[in-house]
Amino acid sequence: MRQAITLAAILAASMAAAQPYPHPYASRSIRVIVPSLPGGNLDLVARTISAQIALGFKQQVVVENRAGSTVGARFVAKAPADGYTLLMMSNSFANAPSIIADAGYDPVKDFAPVSMVARIPLILVVSPSLPARTLKELIALARAHPGQLTYGGSGVGSLGHSAGALLGQRAGVKMTHVPYKGNAQALIDVAAGQISFMLDQISVAATYVNAGRVRALGVSTLTRSPLFPNIPTIDESGVPGYQSMTYNGISAPAGTPREVLGRLHAEIVRAAQDGEFKNRFLQQGIEASASASPEDFAVFVREDVTRFAKLAREIGISARE
Repeated sequence: MRQAITLAAILAASMAAAQPYPHPYASRSIRVIVPSLPGGNLDLVARTISAQIALGFKQQVVVENRAGSTVGARFVAKAPADGYTLLMMSNSFANAPSIIADAGYDPVKDFAPVSMVARIPLILVVSPSLPARTLKELIALARAHPGQLTYGGSGVGSLGHSAGALLGQRAGVKMTHVPYKGNAQALIDVAAGQISFMLDQISVAATYVNAGRVRALGVSTLTRSPLFPNIPTIDESGVPGYQSMTYNGISAPAGTPREVLGRLHAEIVRAAQDGEFKNRFLQQGIEASASASPEDFAVFVREDVTRFAKLAREIGISARE
């Protein structure tokens, strides 16, 4: 009897493996879990790429918001590894386990990365009242007044926090982080002169820059932004090798078959190469960017996890959920 049960299990597994993905007659939709509230950049990217995947697969793809720094990731980590439950991820997915004692998942071991979807450069903006018109002047000011320059971020361990801390570390100056509940209030306070500067997503800060409410000194990626081609990168402005950005990508539960990851990756590549898709993102300050392969994205995620964990140890970043 035991042999018969074992044989039946093997046959069932073989039949499941032989099923095409996505199955044309599947009774369930592909779900993309977004670990944030609706309306933000992560949600926008998720809905845009999900619509493209649905077109390619000719099958419904549903976006489901599960807000919380680790809630969505934990849910997907425990989901069946069949390609029907996916995670829309960002930097916080890779960073959280380094600063939260019980994040409930391992970003490397519990997931099978599919591809990057988009990246969003950060832009360093200062208060118009601050006597610094270049990054070198800002660094000189920080060096002359250790710890007195303040920068905002959406909480301890946020990208704004780590990006500012990395800048201070690379430039060899001490600056003070001021945590906010969200970047919106921090940006308002930069414009009002309540804090000295911040590194915010270019898609969000662009309105303030264009209106002259803040002064932009540098872009956080190694190449200049198409939105602000005249603003130099931080790298070329005196902090060699500096790079920090928001990235959004898709991961599946660990154990998802390579064939499934390949099908999903191919659809993301197709979308990223579509002119209309790219322009839709660029209008929001977002750059479409697909990984070369699932393996390439896996390397990127692993390196990002390691890099942030090192920075968190060195500057003492910690948080509680």
